[in-house]
Amino acid sequence: MEHRIAEFGLRIADLFWKSVFICVYLWIIFAVSAFAQSGRVKPAETPIPRPKVFDAPNAATDPITPKSTPTPTPTPATVAKKTEDDVIEFSSILIPIPASVLDAQGRTIGNLKLEDFDLQIDGKSAEISEISRSQSPVRLALLFDNSSSVIQARDFEKKAAVRFFKQVIRPDKDLAALYSVATVTQLEQPLTKNVSQLVDAIENFAKPEGATALLDGIIQAANYLKDYQGRRVIVIVSDGEDTLSDSTLEDAVKTVQVMNCQVYIVKTTEFENLKRTGNRVGNANIRALTAERRMQEIAGQTGGAVYSPIDEDELENAFNRISAELSEQYILSYYPDSNSERGKFQSITVSLKNKKDVSVRTRKGYYIPKQAKN
Repeated sequence: MEHRIAEFGLRIADLFWKSVFICVYLWIIFAVSAFAQSGRVKPAETPIPRPKVFDAPNAATDPITPKSTPTPTPTPATVAKKTEDDVIEFSSILIPIPASVLDAQGRTIGNLKLEDFDLQIDGKSAEISEISRSQSPVRLALLFDNSSSVIQARDFEKKAAVRFFKQVIRPDKDLAALYSVATVTQLEQPLTKNVSQLVDAIENFAKPEGATALLDGIIQAANYLKDYQGRRVIVIVSDGEDTLSDSTLEDAVKTVQVMNCQVYIVKTTEFENLKRTGNRVGNANIRALTAERRMQEIAGQTGGAVYSPIDEDELENAFNRISAELSEQYILSYYPDSNSERGKFQSITVSLKNKKDVSVRTRKGYYIPKQAKN
């Protein structure tokens, strides 16, 4: 009996220790599993890029600079047109044609409509897409001759330039830049609407000296204006003589045509002649005749004009006429055929239908730049 009781006790003890061992084993497995879960490294998430925020330029404080990709009006540019099926075609290049319409007394004529104008391209009738008065802003570069050849006309030129800016520039619309032209052409004042800055730049010009690279200066100014929207105008205050340029007259004319610039010239030669000899007509030397022909050609090809004032009254009249033209011009919009040859000069003729004793002054032609694409 005692033997069986002892054997039963041993079995009970054996079961107890087995149960303890099993519990300890299960506890260890659970702890290890929990530790493994708590020590796992979470994979890094790929960050979602956030859009950049660009501050809008402050018109009151930021300088006026050309856009890196300027809006292509009125430079030669691809223009979108919508067809009747609402299909947008990019096939046209805008050619702006400024036209000054004058009566027999040289006064500008207003109130004309699109149907009053007749446009011919290379002698063939062409369609005028639209017409507007000159409400578009002017982007103007004034070239001030500062070479040694104009020493006698120095003060006269300065008064001419100052008067021009004060009379012509509309601060709410227009911008003007100032260049000095001598051996090199120097941008003295970038485009600004502040007339006082332009006047200060004129007053602070260096002493006139050196040769005259006028044609190079015209090309430089035309290239400067090409990145700006608006009507592009170059005004030259000079005797027109060129003694240094690498560029030719043909180079200058082609550049201003390609860049859609209109050129006006205030010629100081007659003032210089009057001051030297008492006669506004000087000696007909080759240099003077060449300068005269050069100025007439550049202005005529672009629809501008040449003025030769000899005193302040004539100067005021000249600038009044330039101002009137710029403020009362008609701007004709023409879109050449998409198959037009690139780089070829196309002649322009503008006339009025059923109007007598009137004249129309406009550019003589245009080029479609070779790099332009449809």
